[in-house]
Amino acid sequence: MALIEVENVTKIFGPAPKRALERYRAGLSKEALLAETGHTLGLADVSLSIEKGEIFVVMGLSGSGKSTLIRHINRLIDPTAGRIMVDGVNVLEMSNRALERFRRTTMSMVFQRFGLMPHRTVLQNVGYGLAVRGVRQAARDAKAMEWIETVGLSGYENQYPTQLSGGMQQRVGLARALATDAEILLMDEAFSALDPLIRSQMQDQLIALQAKLGKTVVFITHDLDEALRLGDHIAILKDGRLSQVGRPHEILLNPADDYVAEFVRDVNRARVLTVEVVMKPPQARLTGENMQRALDEMRRVGARYGYIVEGERYRGVTSAARLEEAVSGAGGNSQTLYDVAETGPTLAADDALETALPAALETEYPLPVVGDAGQLMGVVSPSEMSTVLAPPKANGAPLASRPDDERLAS
Repeated sequence: MALIEVENVTKIFGPAPKRALERYRAGLSKEALLAETGHTLGLADVSLSIEKGEIFVVMGLSGSGKSTLIRHINRLIDPTAGRIMVDGVNVLEMSNRALERFRRTTMSMVFQRFGLMPHRTVLQNVGYGLAVRGVRQAARDAKAMEWIETVGLSGYENQYPTQLSGGMQQRVGLARALATDAEILLMDEAFSALDPLIRSQMQDQLIALQAKLGKTVVFITHDLDEALRLGDHIAILKDGRLSQVGRPHEILLNPADDYVAEFVRDVNRARVLTVEVVMKPPQARLTGENMQRALDEMRRVGARYGYIVEGERYRGVTSAARLEEAVSGAGGNSQTLYDVAETGPTLAADDALETALPAALETEYPLPVVGDAGQLMGVVSPSEMSTVLAPPKANGAPLASRPDDERLAS
């Protein structure tokens, strides 16, 4: 079961949202709803499933509803219709006291403009959530210092926010969110106010922290590159409606519509896509030591090259021609399959295609993809890489033109 379930959430802003909801259900568009009723459609039947321990990115242009959506998860905003479940509990049915406890213990939020208290030191800001919980000062200061050190701000604990750079202030905000040990982090455009270099460093830190701590992160951004870099899954919103949800490579390779396809048109796909996306099982996976049996298998499947494994461990590659020569040669009876295994370059599943492609072009056989434990995971060829590096299409059709002002910032 997913940790967070957003089920058919609709939000209409205005004095009589329930009445406006009826008109929307009757078929009024967002524009017609505003013109007829004076109400604004913020979200329209949005459903998402967010797994524990993942970074889930919600992206879209200004006015798409992404910030509205994230504020429903901790119920800063109540939906007009729909349901929100967190760890099996309906957030909308919580009492005020339960909701207050839920916000203090289960979720923390990191804001675009840092949200720091200027009259408090870094140490006091980071420990603020613990102070609200009633944690004694000595204990909360010790906990706060742990997180200050974790985000690389040792020595700045007695400084005030105005004495820090923007990147350092955002580190304080991140440390404050982590200090409460909340399972879920809500990050609303958390890095968008930072300059590109600091922003990249903060992205690196978030990825490292999430890998270490296993937090569930819901991250809001308008930046496609940031979404592709951070997201385990990405949801794209347009005018309050969900255009597509998928893993980064799924959105790049199979955009759901012209709107999504236009966003990903100019992405450096070789830098974003990894070997894992294009690797396939080898045509001939050779086991055992008997060369004749291996050669028979390669002939049966019509393979020019075979990949030799011992157990699961990759031992090398050989060609049908080399096996034929070895089997018919004078030393054929004494040699084993492992004796004709050629070692050569290998790839890792998480290698970017831009680094893998040159190596693949230098070999005459598909390169083996080898895991951390030495196991053969698959093989990949230049032709397979080239296929996914072609410009995207929406549902197999050529892209429709779209005005520049509708493109997603990147």
